[in-house]
Amino acid sequence: MVETMRKRTKRKHWNLIDPIQHAIVGASITHREKLDKLRMMEYSALEAITKGRGTIHDWRTLVDVLNLSETMGRAGVGPEVLPICEKAQASLHKASGYYQTTMRVILDAEGIQACRDLIEFADLQQSSISRSEFERYIQKTKDYIKSRGDKVVEIE
Repeated sequence: MVETMRKRTKRKHWNLIDPIQHAIVGASITHREKLDKLRMMEYSALEAITKGRGTIHDWRTLVDVLNLSETMGRAGVGPEVLPICEKAQASLHKASGYYQTTMRVILDAEGIQACRDLIEFADLQQSSISRSEFERYIQKTKDYIKSRGDKVVEIE
């Protein structure tokens, strides 16, 4: 009599991470210190532009906040941010045009206020969802920009 072995499932074992802890971290709200670090970077970019020392990197930081908040607002997370996104987008668009002629990133008073309001709303949006959801919105924003969706504004 020949004894045959049954086929065994080859499961992946994650030895380097604790799967339960990983699930808890993904389901929890993003830690305040990480969000504070993000806010500090955004406010620093806005201040540099306000003081006349803004760079393309600072402008890009504000555009990233805008894109992420707009994606979250359209998906239903804080939809009241959408009018502020429109104001901020118009002022950042104007700033890029100004940069192309003067090589300086400058926002007008209305644009500065719109960006401040945008950063505050972004903080409320991001602190109200789980970390995994936040990461999903980041990826969704990247994918939408890459796909050149109908609401993507190209700046040359």
